[in-house]
Amino acid sequence: MPFETIYIDEMVAVCNGGEGPLGHPRVYLNLKPFGKIECPYCSRLFVNRATSVADSGELSASSGQSSATSE
Repeated sequence: MPFETIYIDEMVAVCNGGEGPLGHPRVYLNLKPFGKIECPYCSRLFVNRATSVADSGELSASSGQSSATSE
């Protein structure tokens, strides 16, 4: 289970543990191909906002489209 979930707009996350000098070495984490990645040092989960919305099946309200489907 992730320690903390952080939503970002980029596909590359930068993590240093968030603890200043008590953190961990700065790492650059590629969120591709799934739009999320867990830091191997501190277990923070980085999630791209755009891919998390696409995965949940929701569409933005500004698109004017509904997420409901007819069968």
